[in-house]
Amino acid sequence: QVQLVESGGGLVQAGGSLRLSCAVSGRTFSNYRMGWFRQAPGKEREFVAVVSASGSSTYYANSVKGRFTISRDNALNTVYLQMSVLKPEDTAVYYCAASSRLADAFSIDVRRYDYWGQGTQVTVSS
Repeated sequence: QVQLVESGGGLVQAGGSLRLSCAVSGRTFSNYRMGWFRQAPGKEREFVAVVSASGSSTYYANSVKGRFTISRDNALNTVYLQMSVLKPEDTAVYYCAASSRLADAFSIDVRRYDYWGQGTQVTVSS
């Protein structure tokens, strides 16, 4: 079993920055591709970003490309999401997720991720 715990959410003004962290335990962290998703009230959970198991490759949703950066530290078993130039439409609960499907292409489908954290709230005020 893999446990994921997000932190770093909060209230920020539009144009500001936040860094989310996700600490992972229970299995070998470097065996998992890690993703960030978000869910706004009344909307489906949507893909934000993913990083490969080694950290060498990343992929972003068009809505956050150029503003968000995903990274990981395999020595600390932690994945990060640096968010900059935040907009009110970025307001959501942010979830990190782990996928063991390393042979697959990067996926934005929530069903391709095996483990999930409990989420952390990000609120961007205008």
